[in-house]
Amino acid sequence: MRLGVLDIGSNTVHLLVADVSPGGRPLATTSKRTVLRLMRYLDADGAISPEGVDALVTAVREARKVAAAENVAELLATATSAVREAANGPAVIEAIEEALDQPLQVLGGETEARYTFLAVRRWFGWSAGQILLFDIGGGSLELAAGADELPDAAASVPLGAGRMTLRYMPDDPPGEDAVDKLRKHAKKKLEPLVDTFTALPRPDHVVGSSKAIRSLAKLAGYPMAGWSGTERMVLPRQSLKAWIPRLARIPADARQELPGITADRTLQIVAAAVVLHQAMKIMDVDELEVSPWALREGVLLRYIESLSWSAPAV
Repeated sequence: MRLGVLDIGSNTVHLLVADVSPGGRPLATTSKRTVLRLMRYLDADGAISPEGVDALVTAVREARKVAAAENVAELLATATSAVREAANGPAVIEAIEEALDQPLQVLGGETEARYTFLAVRRWFGWSAGQILLFDIGGGSLELAAGADELPDAAASVPLGAGRMTLRYMPDDPPGEDAVDKLRKHAKKKLEPLVDTFTALPRPDHVVGSSKAIRSLAKLAGYPMAGWSGTERMVLPRQSLKAWIPRLARIPADARQELPGITADRTLQIVAAAVVLHQAMKIMDVDELEVSPWALREGVLLRYIESLSWSAPAV
């Protein structure tokens, strides 16, 4: 069976197409990303502008065409913080659903964290034990922790890289003062979560699962031989900290020359680095591992579990 997951996020509209079977591992066949950075389309009242809605609808229609061409049997369409928190969210959702010709599932922050945690748990396996997860999107930072498929704690904080870039780093390059202001803001937002997460058993694995974290790991981390020959990256907190002043001094158009920093991440990578470093520091994390599976895979896995598979005829 071929399924599609359409993730309408703060940075991109991303379609993942995968073949699935009962009890089997999802096999990705197609991935199509359209970079939008919806945060730049927010007006003073927090509404997505008409231009932003048009760009969003166009990207959704293109993804739907790809899904049809790939013979997707079921398209699972989800939206996260940018749509969820927009002042004109209901109207934007209506426009998306019209372009999709089907309902849109708008995920709450904790639900987003739980889906992503499921994907990470499946990727690392039961033997990984206690996992602490960080996931940085354009609009929010998700955290989750636990030893099972459902986390014991999950939270969403409005510390996304796009949101923080617009609010604290409007200049290019942002400079040290902007870094200090964002660091203090991130600390203030994260402090209320410390007791909840540190009360849990010490994690056996700390994991980062977003594109921003993968980019930072390629820049400031090192490779570690993963399972089944897959390379997995490790990102030390101290190495990340050392890169932040350098990133803050480099103009955005020059950052894409650095290892791992793609053109669609150049504007937001400084804010992502500051927020991630502060999250690691406040949770007393020395390093994290990077998971290639994240929200889209979690949505896919949860849907597969909900299907009633028929046993083959004998």
